[in-house]
Amino acid sequence: MMAKYDVFFTRQALKDLKTLSPKLQKKLKEILKEVIAAHPHRGKKLLGEFGGNYSYRLSLKDRIVYSIDEPKKQVYLKRVRTHYGD
Repeated sequence: MMAKYDVFFTRQALKDLKTLSPKLQKKLKEILKEVIAAHPHRGKKLLGEFGGNYSYRLSLKDRIVYSIDEPKKQVYLKRVRTHYGD
């Protein structure tokens, strides 16, 4: 199946990616390909400070935070890490 959306990493998301274990990096790659690139609206719509963004669970404590540019069919990963302040 071909991805409908192109996925881009922000500088911060790339920094976060380097802190993930190899196992979580592999899981992230699968989620990006199978879920976010194909069906980005499956994530949870965020409110407040992160309003307009979406969140998708990577692990028990880690989340993928991203925005969607619908006209361009592009997804921008903003964070790929915990939201619990660790």
